[in-house]
Amino acid sequence: MKPDLVHASREALSQGGALASHLDAFVPRPAQLCLTEAIAETLQQRDLLLAEAGTGTGKTYAYLVPVLLSGMKTIISTGTRALQDQLYHRDLPRVRQALGVGHRSALLKGRANYLCRYRLQQARGEPRFSTPQQAAEFQRILAWSGRTRHGDMAELDALADDSPLLPMVTSTVDNCLGPDCAYYDDCFVVQARQRAQAADVVVVNHHLLLADLALKQEGFGELLPGAEAFVIDEAHQLPELAAQFFGEGFGMRPWQELARDCLLEARSVAGAQAALQAPVSALEHALIDLRTAMDGLPQRGTQWRALAVPQVRDGFDAAMSALHALLHVLDSLREASSGLDACHARAREAVSRLGRWLGDDAPLPDFDAEPDAVPADAGDVLWYELTPRGFRCQRTPMDVSGPLREHRQRTMAAWIFTSATLTVGGGFEHVTQRLGLDDPRTLVQPSPFDWPTQALCYLPEGLPDPAARGFGTALIVTLRPVLEASHGRAFLLFASHRALREAAEALRGGPWPLFVQGEAPRATLLQRFRESGNGVLLGSASFREGVDVVGDALSVVVIDKLPFAAPDDPVFEARLDAIRTQGGNPFRDEQLPQAVIALKQGVGRLIRSETDRGVLVLCDPRLLNRGYGRIFLDSLPPFRRTRALADVQAFFAPQWTPAAPAPLHEDVLPPGTPLSLF
Repeated sequence: MKPDLVHASREALSQGGALASHLDAFVPRPAQLCLTEAIAETLQQRDLLLAEAGTGTGKTYAYLVPVLLSGMKTIISTGTRALQDQLYHRDLPRVRQALGVGHRSALLKGRANYLCRYRLQQARGEPRFSTPQQAAEFQRILAWSGRTRHGDMAELDALADDSPLLPMVTSTVDNCLGPDCAYYDDCFVVQARQRAQAADVVVVNHHLLLADLALKQEGFGELLPGAEAFVIDEAHQLPELAAQFFGEGFGMRPWQELARDCLLEARSVAGAQAALQAPVSALEHALIDLRTAMDGLPQRGTQWRALAVPQVRDGFDAAMSALHALLHVLDSLREASSGLDACHARAREAVSRLGRWLGDDAPLPDFDAEPDAVPADAGDVLWYELTPRGFRCQRTPMDVSGPLREHRQRTMAAWIFTSATLTVGGGFEHVTQRLGLDDPRTLVQPSPFDWPTQALCYLPEGLPDPAARGFGTALIVTLRPVLEASHGRAFLLFASHRALREAAEALRGGPWPLFVQGEAPRATLLQRFRESGNGVLLGSASFREGVDVVGDALSVVVIDKLPFAAPDDPVFEARLDAIRTQGGNPFRDEQLPQAVIALKQGVGRLIRSETDRGVLVLCDPRLLNRGYGRIFLDSLPPFRRTRALADVQAFFAPQWTPAAPAPLHEDVLPPGTPLSLF
């Protein structure tokens, strides 16, 4: 560790420093220098930092420089696999070359991202493909498998993320044969893990990091104890994702894959297929019958709501009986092959998880206990979710702050949490509580963009309450003149899929190319939108993040409603009930802060560079006629605000000049202006 890491990091990012000298487009930024100093100091002191860095701060370089100069073994975790690839293949090599350091780096993903040679070989004997296209794609995977060096499925860019071929040619923790596999010495997961163990900097994503923290062994269980520093980028995502990994679940698709794998593995063992045919068929039919029984249920709900329906309870009981029958047959076959032994372990785990979810192992109620006595697992929510052709059941802890704190303290490492959206109304209280951080060092570096010049916030007049029947129609009427003024070039973000579909129908046939979420893969939609130059992109909540369109192609961001969480989320409902029981205010303590962070994410799509210009259209009148509206507005960048369409039209008029923003109408709402709140 260099004793002058703070000075060295600042110097590298300053005028005339290493990055300015080696990277053509690099421009020193005061906010970036402040951020890198704080990160370098945190690394030196093996401390903890929570840093909000607004769009344009340059936070990636701000943490890469001190990490590389420190020489510390560092795990960098990003929000998505796409960001992970960008960081590893683009940003990291640039900074490393500019600094002239030779640290080894590695990219590590969860095992489901790597080709499994064993399962590929098994799938070659699979007689059924749903379509000729699937058969052709499988042949392409076969051809690629002979030339790939790392086995990363992302190399097959034309293969959809939800392709049914993926589970056929990749492994999971459950179905991996480990050292017993004939291909173990050539295993892409093992090789990736070995590269990561030998590296100084390892780039992972949150799913992989959390899987390891939760001891799920997704890829690098041996790495974490040796790490001296962790950088958690897009840290606002961590609490929700952590809840998934500190719980457990099961689903229809993994059990169908188990049934299929049993028959595939049985091909090499005399008499095994005949013995397994009946229990496998019984399991497949039980799953189909169970899914049919669940048709009348809401898409998401609590376990007790599902089991209150007799046919559903009977369906789960039948599935349990079928799993037991399959487990019994596998018990007599498990020693015949390592593949059947793995299937036996998966069936045993399926029985255990289903039993825990059904409450079969729950203690009988103690009627003599105090009424307020709470069982040890009261912090868990049992729930289900339906998909068009399947279901998933989950046990999710409501509060993950404890496990996160425990695992973090165990590492004795430096931890840096950073994102563009961590604060609510300027404070970190909400995120520190959810991450289990005790009085952390905090830093806020606002976006360095010239918001009053580059952007305008339009709060349209005359829109009804979002719950009113005619809101969708009024919304489109309000937006048409905005889209005409901007010549398209807009991203419309909707609170629900229904609202998105209605808007798509209303806007079809217009003068701008229309790109609608769900009508093409996400990456394809974004690429077509960028290339169109004047398109209109419609997305829902999942599009709040990862839409990164720099330049004129995106000049308007519309948000139809304040993004309060859907009331049908059973985990969210349980969290609100717990807050209420403990004497808190569910709206103030949970719903409002979560919605503010979600809104900030959507707003962040608008201005992505120093030369971008754009209009933010916030269509929810509650921003101005509810007391909590001020908290939302105060959490946003310092936009000029207006209620006049003429100001939007003037913003996009050819005579507009960045040096002299047009004066706003008298009903403008500049930042800080008192609002009329009811």
